[in-house]
Amino acid sequence: MDYREARAYMEDQQRYGQDMGLEKLQALLKILGNPERKLRFIHIAGTNGKGSILAYLSASLTRAGYRVGRYISPTLYYYRERFQINGKIISREAYIRMVERIRGAVETLEAGGGYKPTPFELETALCFLYFLEQKCDIVVLECGMGGRDDATNVIPAPELCVFASISLDHTQFLGNTLEEIASVKAGILKEGAWAVTGTQDPAAGKVLERVCREKNIPLIQGRPEDAETLRDSLEGQTFLYHGSRLEISMAGSCQKENAVTAFEALRALRDRGWQITDRQILEGMREATWSGRFTRIQEQPLFYVDGAHNPDAARKLRASIQKYFAGRRLIFINGVLKDKDYRSVAAETAPLADVIFTIETPGNDRALPAGELARVIRGFNPHVHPCRSIGEAVEKAEKTAGKGDVILAFGSLSFLGELTRLVSEYREKNR
Repeated sequence: MDYREARAYMEDQQRYGQDMGLEKLQALLKILGNPERKLRFIHIAGTNGKGSILAYLSASLTRAGYRVGRYISPTLYYYRERFQINGKIISREAYIRMVERIRGAVETLEAGGGYKPTPFELETALCFLYFLEQKCDIVVLECGMGGRDDATNVIPAPELCVFASISLDHTQFLGNTLEEIASVKAGILKEGAWAVTGTQDPAAGKVLERVCREKNIPLIQGRPEDAETLRDSLEGQTFLYHGSRLEISMAGSCQKENAVTAFEALRALRDRGWQITDRQILEGMREATWSGRFTRIQEQPLFYVDGAHNPDAARKLRASIQKYFAGRRLIFINGVLKDKDYRSVAAETAPLADVIFTIETPGNDRALPAGELARVIRGFNPHVHPCRSIGEAVEKAEKTAGKGDVILAFGSLSFLGELTRLVSEYREKNR
């Protein structure tokens, strides 16, 4: 099996669709020797901010000398970014080796009358195999969707369950109210773990408090309102929090909350016996980066990308735009998936723009056509133009932007990797 064949095997499983529940993956992992039972975890759930919190935790634990696995989805640039150890992605050779083991286990499962797992279940099994083989000290694990029935929830009680901001998203799977969604996400809580949460809507917060109380789990609350801002710019932020001076390189109105949540999680981990100093925590958090979340990809004109794709993320993006780009001419590139609440996203963001170019995310059957998105946006801003491709949108935005203007692409992580590549190509051709 070569790398192309390994990827094809994993992608072939797409035809088996999405199935909520853990039974198939549990059966597969049993055949593989239950690698997940031989690892230690931090499990992260939430709607927005999971990836940033994961980045802060991973960087600080790496600084402390630990071998840190991290499993993320979706990825921005490369498929293999899903599986990283101390920031280094899995090699093609290791990926092939893991897929060969998984294929053998799936064949055994099928021979016994079992069902084929989904792609995400197979990738989750792969991450356990790889991180165990590579002797990771701890794995920072991001839920794919929800919590209770998410494939990542096959793990035993983790060291920590960390909750990023919970809001409405994936309502067709998780429920139509914050209480329902929070209940699903609280499904990762297991006796023996500790829990850490950032600021939550009261409806979601009460659910987390109740489940923690029922399972006798300590719940630690991050309090970003206690953080005194000393510096807040596009180059990063500095604030004082409970006697510690936190510096982060990530801009964005949501990052103070994410950083405080991660800081509390790292201190909780230390209280559980992990060896990590204040200095290692602060250095790791300062060094942490997370692509695709209010990320600058070009200096002149300024070009930012952001994964905001639901109303809560759009509100936070709006706050960042108003904070950092007040008085500047704004050019948006928007692309969304049709199963998202894109009308609410447009209502939050479209009135801020001077010009908007819409695109359809290529190669994704969930993508909303550019013309349909433009019609929705036109209800909030008349200066919108559908484009036939990402390349056309990039070229038009670059030609429209003046020296002091700002281009911002957002709406879905699914097209930002391709857009970043095209921006780089445009810059090379027009330097």
